[in-house]
Amino acid sequence: MPLDLSNPGRKIHAGIILMGETEILDVAPIDFLHALSPKFINVLPISDELKAKALDIEFHWITEKGDPAKLTAGISLNATDSYATCRPLDIVLIGAYFPTYTLTDADLAFIRKAYDECTAFLTICGGMIAAQLAGVLASHTATAPRFMLPMLREQDPRTTWVEKRAHHDGKIWTSGTLLNGLDMMREFGMHYWPELTAVAVPLGGWPERSVEYEGPQEQLGGDVKWAEKKWAEMTSAEMK
Repeated sequence: MPLDLSNPGRKIHAGIILMGETEILDVAPIDFLHALSPKFINVLPISDELKAKALDIEFHWITEKGDPAKLTAGISLNATDSYATCRPLDIVLIGAYFPTYTLTDADLAFIRKAYDECTAFLTICGGMIAAQLAGVLASHTATAPRFMLPMLREQDPRTTWVEKRAHHDGKIWTSGTLLNGLDMMREFGMHYWPELTAVAVPLGGWPERSVEYEGPQEQLGGDVKWAEKKWAEMTSAEMK
């Protein structure tokens, strides 16, 4: 039975699935959950009553075979788990993998398993591509990087695509482009732990703005149009 994240009554297990080369800023927002843990909360100038609500969280950094993961800007990150050894997760986060990587059958199977077992399934920026290819976004409403939305609406009508910085549909949480992951994590925190989040957001300088965009998207330049075309070609091939 899925864990009640608002009143967990036990340790929360949060997992970050790393495939190919992952963008740093797509997975960095997971640190928002660390900001709600006793290690961080207990050093803040807040009441003991609020400190008692800090979350006991264990983080799992997962690659297919448990090998070190590649992140952008030359970072190598030691995995804590493989697909075979990872326990069931309560919270799952996926960031964008570099578009030259092709998801394996093992990747797709683990994404589906993690989705089925978790309470909350989060994607940031192009991380939604992995969820899309695994089929977990079908019949749901989701968002994605703004420049990709026209392509996604044409390519994959199984999902209702909305133009927002962040969106929540059941257990699925999706964001726009990479820094919109900060907006999504703030919304996620306010949904489950509003008292702790109300303290963590201003202290951490997390963005406080609407999940709705303020105006129309600027005209895409040639380089972005080329990137949109490449994403369409690659994801269309993988979906066949």
